[in-house]
This record gives sequence, C-alpha cells and structure tokens, in this order.
Amino acid sequence: MLGPSCYHGASPRRKMIKRYSHPQMAKIWSEENKFRHWLDVELAVCEAWAELGKIPVRSLQIIKEKAAFSVERIEEIEKVVKHDVIAFLTNVAEYVGEEARYIHLGLTSYDIVDTALSLLLVESVDLIRQRVLELQKIIKEQAIKHKKTVIPGRTHGVHAEPITFGVKLLVWYEELRRHEQRIAQAREMIRVGRISGSVGTYIHLDPRVEAIALEKLGLVPARVSNQVLQRDRHAEILFVLSLIATSLEKFAVEVRHLQRTEVQELEEPFSRGQKGSSSMPHKKNPVRAERISGLARVIRSYLLAALENIPLWHERDISHSSAERVIFPDAFTLTDFILTEASDIIGHWNVHEDKMAQDVFLTQGLVFSQAVLLALTEKGLSREEAYEIVQTLSLRSLEAKIPFKELVLEEKRIREWLSLQEIDDCFRLEPYLEKVDFIFERVLGDEG
Repeated sequence: MLGPSCYHGASPRRKMIKRYSHPQMAKIWSEENKFRHWLDVELAVCEAWAELGKIPVRSLQIIKEKAAFSVERIEEIEKVVKHDVIAFLTNVAEYVGEEARYIHLGLTSYDIVDTALSLLLVESVDLIRQRVLELQKIIKEQAIKHKKTVIPGRTHGVHAEPITFGVKLLVWYEELRRHEQRIAQAREMIRVGRISGSVGTYIHLDPRVEAIALEKLGLVPARVSNQVLQRDRHAEILFVLSLIATSLEKFAVEVRHLQRTEVQELEEPFSRGQKGSSSMPHKKNPVRAERISGLARVIRSYLLAALENIPLWHERDISHSSAERVIFPDAFTLTDFILTEASDIIGHWNVHEDKMAQDVFLTQGLVFSQAVLLALTEKGLSREEAYEIVQTLSLRSLEAKIPFKELVLEEKRIREWLSLQEIDDCFRLEPYLEKVDFIFERVLGDEG
C-alpha cells in the first residue's frame, strides 16, 4: 500500500491544494483524522467481540484506555514495513501492550480502511451539504432582492425577451435544491461499512461482529462485498461533487459574461488594494469566477478516475487505492473551496440595476417583436404573414439602427390591424413582470 507520502508533502501541487483548503475540510482529510477513524473501527470491533465473549472484558478496558497512535511514528514504521495498516497496528500495539493481540482479530486491512473511509466521506458530504445550504440562502436573498430587477433575457448570447435578475437567480436556487437531494442520496449510498474478512466471506469472523460494530459507528453493513466496498458507491459521491462544481461553473460563467466591458451589468467583488493587471491599471477582471471555472474542470477530471476504480480484478486489486488518496481529499477540498468562493462572490457582488434596465432597450425595442407578432395573430392575421412582416421590420431596425416601434408605426399592413393603443401595449415592460410572483411562489412558497 502507498503510505502518507502519496498525498502529503511540499510539492507545488500539494501547496496549491493547501491554498484552497479551509480548516474544517482540511481537518477531515488530515492523517490524524484518518488514523483516528481507523482506531474507531478497531475499537468498535473489539467491543463487538467482547459482547460475544471472544475478548475478556478486562482486556477490552485496557485496550480502550491505552489505545493511541502517533502519525510520526506510523510513518517511521511504514518506511520499513511498506504497509500503512501494519504500521498503524504496530504503533497502536506499542501503546496497548500485551492486550493488543485482541486488536484486528479476524480482520483484513480493508475491513478497517474502507469502513473508516466511509466515515470520512460521510463527514465530508455533511460539510458539503452545509456549504450548499449556505449558498442557497445567499442566492435566495439575492433573488428576492432582485425579484423585479429587469434584465435582458439572452438565448444563444443574443437578446431574447426581458426577464428579471431575480428569476435568473431562482433558477440557480432550484438547481442547488436538487443537489441537496443528490447529496442526501449519495450520503446513504456511502454510509456503509464492511467487516467481513479477506474476501467478504466472514471465514474468521462472526457476522454479528460486523452488525454490532457498524451500528456503534453509525454505518450499515454492505449486504455483500468482496475484499472492498464496491466502488460504484464512491463514484456516485464524485459524480455529485462534479455536478455541484459544474453548476458553480455555470453561475461563474454568467458572472463573467455580465462583467464584460460591453455589458457591465454585474461585477464580482473588487477589494480595496486589489490589482487587476500588472500592466493595465484600469482592469477589474472576474478572476474569482474564472478560478471557479478552472477548478470545476479539475473536480470533473477526478470523476473519471472514480469510474475507472470500479472494475477491479476479481475480489479486488490495489489500483484504486493510490488514486483515491488523491481524488477524495482533492475533490472535497476543491468543492468546499469553490462553494465558499461562490457564496462570497454572490453575497457581495455589485449589481448595476440601471445598466440592466438600460440594456433591455439596447436593441431599440426588438425584444418586443413577439408581442407585436401575437397581437397581429390575435386580430386574425395568419401567423406566417404576421411573422414575415415583423421579421422584415426587425431586420431593418437592426441593420439601419432605427427604433423598432417607429417602423411598426409606419407599417401600413400593421396599422390595418392594430390601433395606436394596441401598438403601445406591445412595447410595455409590465406584462413581462406579471408572472414573476407566480414563479417565486411556486419555488419558494411563503418564503418568497
């Protein structure tokens, strides 16, 4: 097995991950916490054996009183034995003494490693869920604040019809709600352990040991396993993290687009003393949103490794182990970081409401073309003829930079069907806001 050196060290990559690591997630994936959970599993198994009469009560008391470990000592032993679990057990035995003969009774390494990994993953998933809820709350507040803030709707990057910034954010809010559901499902999928021996057949174990120990740990037994828990469970966790990261990238891309010089409807926070460019003092770049986009790509790349960890040889090979020592700490660390970044960006961004409203009319009324089209068809004109009239005027307006309404008023074929008041009604913003309350009510209920 690869030891701690596989993940820890002073390499540039490790320094990069450390930069993005927040204390809570860093603590979960520390060597100290990993070995702590290994010891938790070993002690739970000892307690189970004691309940079944295999370990004397006095021996269990001594084990629980003395059991401890030193990360530094484990690493020192591992350099010799080249096996991290053996190094761990050797170090624990140095603290416990003679009664250590009852520790690891009938177990194989991955009874401990996989069960403890499930504990680490549950801890990490719970923290990610907390971050998602924090971001949800911030987005909801912003959505309510901008419920009636008019902004151009854009499809294919081209102005469509007016929407509100609040509705745009409500889409994000609902997406995070779905992620919360996925997190809950993935948590249950990974909240399992296995204490069933070298190839999962309990040859040197009593299945009751597994049931008793896992209940103490807050896990449930896998209904069947070989030497490891099956890696489709772990891949599902990485899939959920990848989905969350991709949604955050979607939000970040929106920020990046809206911060473009030609748009300037929104800006991510720009702190006092911050510099945007080494050569151009005027620059205020969406660097944090861009960082989210970049790290989301890294997180998604780990999903491929998780998927490739599923087809192991026979009852198990070790090819997954080295990959998991990288992908799990990194994926959770980076997801935690970009969730926190997104919360800060969205919670403190600069929204230029006047520019949003101004840009609705950037195309000189073309966003109201469908309203004119529908008004004509409601009067009895065929859709084909109405579409041809409105499209011709729209293209002329776009090319000649003439206000669309002006051309509509001049068009005899339209004036034959629509009065001045009916034309005016086509160019009002109010109808585009009429159903916004309904949308908020459906998503937020009384909260909105």
